[in-house]
Amino acid sequence: MRIGEIAALVGVTPRAVRHYHRLGLLPEPVRRTNGYREYGIRDAVRLARIRRLTELGLGLDEVGDVLAGDEGRELVDVLEELDADLARQERVVRERRARLAELLAEARAGRLPADGPVSPELAGWLAEPGGLGVVAAGSPTAALDREMLTLLDTVVPHGERARMVELLRATADDAAALYARLDALADATPGDPRVARVAAALAALVPDEFAVGVPDAGFADALFADLAPAQAEAVLEGLRLAAERAGRTGRAG
Repeated sequence: MRIGEIAALVGVTPRAVRHYHRLGLLPEPVRRTNGYREYGIRDAVRLARIRRLTELGLGLDEVGDVLAGDEGRELVDVLEELDADLARQERVVRERRARLAELLAEARAGRLPADGPVSPELAGWLAEPGGLGVVAAGSPTAALDREMLTLLDTVVPHGERARMVELLRATADDAAALYARLDALADATPGDPRVARVAAALAALVPDEFAVGVPDAGFADALFADLAPAQAEAVLEGLRLAAERAGRTGRAG
C-alpha cells in the first residue's frame, strides 16, 4: 500500500501519516525502487492503533508511551486490544444516545429546564411544586444553589445523583427556610451573630455522606463569587461544621 491507500484505509490523512513518521510513532517503511513507500498490514494496524488512542483522548506523547509497550507483542494481541477499544467507544456512544433520547423526550414535552440539560431525577425535582426550581424564583441564594446543583448533576455518578435528589426532596421545607435566612444576610457583615446560626442550620441539612468539607481556595472563590461576605462565611462555616461532624478534616480537593 502507498501512503494515500493506508491513510484512506485507516481513516486519516496522508499529512497525519507523515506527522506520525516525524514524531517516531509510525516507523517509515522501506522505499521501493520507484521511490514510493510500501506499507504493510502491520503498518496499518499500528496506524489504526494511533488513531484509536488519540480518539480515546491520549496526547501524542502518551500514545508514544503506549506504543513502546507494544514492541514484541503478537499481532493478534494488538488487534484484540483495538477491538476492545472500539467496543468501549460503542458503549459510550450507546449511552450518550440513550441520554440524548431522554433529553429529547423532555424537551418535546416542554419539561427541559432552561439551565438544562439535567438528569431526569433533577429535572423532576426542579419542576415539583416544592422543588428548587419554584423556590429559586423568589430567592437569590436558592437560584445560585440551583446553578450549583446543575453542575453537580453532571459530575456525580448516577447512583449518588439519585441519592442527592432524594435528600433534596426530603429536606425541602428546611432548605426553603434556610434560603430565606441566607437571603437576609445579603447586607450583613461576616461578624453578624446570625451567621453562626445559619451555618449551624446549614450543617444540620448536609448528610454525612456529602459532608466533603471546605473546598480549596480556587474553587471556593468561584463557588462564592456571587454571595455577599456574610453569606459566604455562613456557607463555609456550615460546610466545615458538617465535615467535622462526619469526622472529616482538612480542605476538599
